[in-house]
Amino acid sequence: MSEPFFFTWRAQQGARGIEITGGEGAWFTVASGERWLDLGSLIYQANLGHGRRDVVEAICAQARRLCLTMPVAVYPEKRRLAERLLALAPRGFSKVFYTLGGSDANENALKIARLVTGRFKALARYRSYHGATMGAVTLSGDWRRPPVEPGLPGIIHVDDRDATDAEAFVRALEFEGPSTVAAVFVESIVGGNGVHRPPPGYLRQLRHACDRHGVLLVVDEVLAGFGRTGRTFGFEHEPGLVPDLITCGKALTGGYGVLGAVLVHERVAAHFETRPLVAGLTHYAHPLGVAAALAALDVLERERLVERAAGLEPVLASGLQTVVDACPAVARRARAVGLLGAVDVDLDASGWDRLEAALVRRRIHVHLQRKVGAIVVAPPLVIAEPELRHGLGLLAEALREVAS
Repeated sequence: MSEPFFFTWRAQQGARGIEITGGEGAWFTVASGERWLDLGSLIYQANLGHGRRDVVEAICAQARRLCLTMPVAVYPEKRRLAERLLALAPRGFSKVFYTLGGSDANENALKIARLVTGRFKALARYRSYHGATMGAVTLSGDWRRPPVEPGLPGIIHVDDRDATDAEAFVRALEFEGPSTVAAVFVESIVGGNGVHRPPPGYLRQLRHACDRHGVLLVVDEVLAGFGRTGRTFGFEHEPGLVPDLITCGKALTGGYGVLGAVLVHERVAAHFETRPLVAGLTHYAHPLGVAAALAALDVLERERLVERAAGLEPVLASGLQTVVDACPAVARRARAVGLLGAVDVDLDASGWDRLEAALVRRRIHVHLQRKVGAIVVAPPLVIAEPELRHGLGLLAEALREVAS
């Protein structure tokens, strides 16, 4: 059946979607009544799991109390969420710019960096994804960028795939002329492009290079943020690191509301005390998104989900290694940080199709990143250890079926 809407990131002919009707915890339910084990947190946003009635009730209460405002309006929840987000950031962060999601968080971070520095260039990794809007996709280095080029001028990509430090970025800054570069954008931990954690000292080295040249460091926490890696933010794995801007989305609301944010350090925010911030959105700080985020932060703290993700890291790591051990002909190198992990897989197009079908038969949802040759696993932070072990066992079974 052809649907009257587009499916994203694919050709439309023959495209089919999953009709999700509900869910509970780490499971979602489809129209047939079958339950799927969600080892992908949908598209990495469902950190709190499915069926969170407490979050839904908070949204409903907000809708009854106040459901319609404008960007310049002030209301208590808008102020309270900003205060809570700034409290989660390193000392010195003083302002929040609200957005609709992660893509336009990066988009507006780029605008802020250009306005503050008066420069127009930005550096980002080739192995990265920063969002789907034109500025964010230009920053991205993966396969989603070339089809829509030319993008924004002044975006330079750095190849640091085999790096043991940030020297590739440091050299690129020098080559481009540091006085022309407004910002460096990095995911704290590369997520959808294969789960790659920077080596110790990498981000600090990048911070020092930015400081030497007056370049802003923007850390993208859209995927890694709010507990996914066993820290509130992924950059916290680098002790003492203080970015200039932090971009957020996805799990900021647990997926229950539409909201993103840019957290801004006071050294950047001060620029706009006497100069206009030329940025805004009609649904800036929409009450329903704000309510969802406040409720999501409550759950994150009350249920200690950040600590839970850190505690389950060994289970995920060992389970993914089991996948490699079960299928040495096609699988190699397992890795995990918190509840974000990946296995590199060597399959041709037919093999990927067969793996997808094998996972559908087992009702398992993971991220098959064909372009980078990896299976990415990112379950809700509420997943029980037996559920996680069960799901990874089914993943190994599916891959073994394909390999044989």
